[in-house]
Amino acid sequence: MNVVGFAGYSGSGKTTLLEKLIPALRQRGLRVSVVKHAHHRFDIDHPGKDSYRHRQAGAFEVVIASDRRLALVREFEQPSERSVHQLIAELDTGVDWVLVEGFKYSALPKIEVWRAASNQPTLYAQDDWIVAIATDSPAQLPSPALRPVFDLNDARAVADYLLAQSARFAYHAPKV
Repeated sequence: MNVVGFAGYSGSGKTTLLEKLIPALRQRGLRVSVVKHAHHRFDIDHPGKDSYRHRQAGAFEVVIASDRRLALVREFEQPSERSVHQLIAELDTGVDWVLVEGFKYSALPKIEVWRAASNQPTLYAQDDWIVAIATDSPAQLPSPALRPVFDLNDARAVADYLLAQSARFAYHAPKV
């Protein structure tokens, strides 16, 4: 499987880019999974639902399944931040691409998503893992990119780049 991260500050357009990139890869017959870093108090389950009630009763894990999808909700007794590599290990190994959103400081090849209007600094000057940049304002990059720069709104170009450079994104889990 190939893995690429998408790093940038909140509001930079990571989710919107992935929303367009996923179908661009799927149209080429590829299976795609996503690992997303979330804020501390997120929840995918809702009060009143059976699975929520099971969790509230103290279940460590609840698997919800139908003939169309499966969801696993795992509760941590103590706060426990999982590494991106631990999360990738949880995925089905039969996917072609794993797109990682967030985890901006992870040791994975990443595409930085940056907007000048965000007034946030860029990451690429300090992060050798950033292999390309997707931006809506390339002329406003504060220093030479020295790596490919893509239009943030051109997911097809990003998909072309990923496929042309796929060997660079072949995933090898770190040795423990």
